[in-house]
Amino acid sequence: MARIAGVDLPRDKQIQIGLMYIYGIGRSSATKILKAAGVSPDKRVKDLKEDEIIHLREIIERDFKVEGELRKGISMNIKRLMDIGTFRGLRHRKGLPVRGQRTRTNARTRKGPRRAIGIKLKKEATA
Repeated sequence: MARIAGVDLPRDKQIQIGLMYIYGIGRSSATKILKAAGVSPDKRVKDLKEDEIIHLREIIERDFKVEGELRKGISMNIKRLMDIGTFRGLRHRKGLPVRGQRTRTNARTRKGPRRAIGIKLKKEATA
């Protein structure tokens, strides 16, 4: 099993798809990495030789910001926006859409599930 950047790559997938399991690497990045390492994108992860895995690991560590380092950078950028009080930072703080989307309808992913407001059940008079 190939372990790159702290992620176990699935053995039966092609290496191009397997690299996409690493946070921060998409299809185009995976293609660039494989081209730089000289590995065929059609090769399966289980068929990789140890020196190919080491070469892929070195390229990713040298050229790409992935996994924990990338997550930390993104969260620090969001924290910086909130600290300096920008509009985007305020939207992050309130949990609302940041990039200008409408909120009257939709935006359920950011706002969470609907909450009932002002609905009271009438008590039936039992006399």
